[in-house]
Amino acid sequence: MIQFLLNDRLVTEREIDPNLTVLNYLRGQQQRRGTKEGCASGDCGACTVTLGKVVDGEMQYQAVNSCLTLVSSLQGKQLITVEDLKQGGELHSVQQAMVDCHGSQCGYCTPGFVMSLFTLQKNSAGWSRHQAEQALAGNLCRCTGYRPIMDAAKQACEQPDADAFSANAPALVQRLQALSNDEVQIIEAAGSRCYMPKTLAQLADLYQQYPEARLVAGGTDLTLQITQQYKRLPLLIALEQVDELKVCHEDETHLYLGAAASLHHCYQFLAQHIPAFSSMLERFASLQIRNQGTLGGNIGNASPIGDCAPMLLALNARLVLQQGDKQREVPLDQFFTAYRQTVLLPGEFIRSITIPKVTVSPNFTAWKVAKRLDDDISAVFAAINLQIEDRVIVEARLAFGGMAATPKRALAAEAQLLGQPLNLSAIEKACAALSVDFQPLSDFRASADYRLQVARNLLRRYYAQASGELTITEVSRYVS
Repeated sequence: MIQFLLNDRLVTEREIDPNLTVLNYLRGQQQRRGTKEGCASGDCGACTVTLGKVVDGEMQYQAVNSCLTLVSSLQGKQLITVEDLKQGGELHSVQQAMVDCHGSQCGYCTPGFVMSLFTLQKNSAGWSRHQAEQALAGNLCRCTGYRPIMDAAKQACEQPDADAFSANAPALVQRLQALSNDEVQIIEAAGSRCYMPKTLAQLADLYQQYPEARLVAGGTDLTLQITQQYKRLPLLIALEQVDELKVCHEDETHLYLGAAASLHHCYQFLAQHIPAFSSMLERFASLQIRNQGTLGGNIGNASPIGDCAPMLLALNARLVLQQGDKQREVPLDQFFTAYRQTVLLPGEFIRSITIPKVTVSPNFTAWKVAKRLDDDISAVFAAINLQIEDRVIVEARLAFGGMAATPKRALAAEAQLLGQPLNLSAIEKACAALSVDFQPLSDFRASADYRLQVARNLLRRYYAQASGELTITEVSRYVS
């Protein structure tokens, strides 16, 4: 059974298919068809809805792609759709801004834009173009109405009206808190079952009992098997309620990132610790995806084009893995064994990721090369971390995504740099060694030759940036 608020109405679902997305639940079972399906893959934003939850005693709102959000994620939250925004018969201020600024053309994408604007308004203290661009990067307008939509965002942030959501916030907090409990919840129907543990101990016990279960945290990758491949997942364990897996903290020597910490939370936490890492997370998919997707999920799916793994490899990260009540640490560069394969044992999960502070060089840099600046998958991702003492490279960690079957360090290129001064000669030797480290494949994103050339150019760009000789410009169109 799950319980949540659909706007201000309590909903209790006792039998519900765990494979059901929030989008299909809204359209099929709640007859709320303002939320649209555009792509069923989290790329277009037409299905955007807002989830409200209690954080530190206050309401916090996030925009998510309902096409990739499974119904288990609704437990204990408030679900807001475009139908809920009207205030006593009047348009909400974000809807009015879209009208005033002529932000709607064909109208199909408009509900998603409105919900992203609503969430932006709730999370901003005024107008910031950068914040608005981040909030809307996951919403595509095929009528090319971006200028008036951005005008609407500016009006909505500069002229927010008091609304029922703010007025009812204290009561909402109490109602949502009353829905919490410490027991493992179960939802099942149509031959599928989903367990929702609340603690690490419950999770570890369940996963040992059911090692064949699929773990679903944000679900932004796993749910594609349902929406794109039309598979059914018979047994799921949802991690959404396990707060211990979401904690990010530090001590004197390490940074600790919870495996179920959302990518947006990691972005906020790492901004003060590893700014280059945080900055690159702004280009990870869209804000809707980052609000749901998790760091552990991005590593655990073992994709060769995941953006986080190269950065963590370059930072000498280690994974804390748990199986039952046993834990072990594995260096990330020993975690991936083959394409989409890892060292995880049956019933074992990623508990946290640790980064030693000593490896975080002030020269750490990461670049993503993709066809679009926002909301796109990498063709090549490079993370470069060089430790330099007395003008000599004493430690080199170069890691790449999109260049092999797994995210991988460039060991031959690193060897060419160790013990050498950071000069063009050393960089060129490292560039040549990349052909030893990698024999990339050609696919629809890039050819093998292009990938190898880009990887070399990014090493040259690193030298140009570090030396101040900013003469290399051939890749500047592709990287931020």
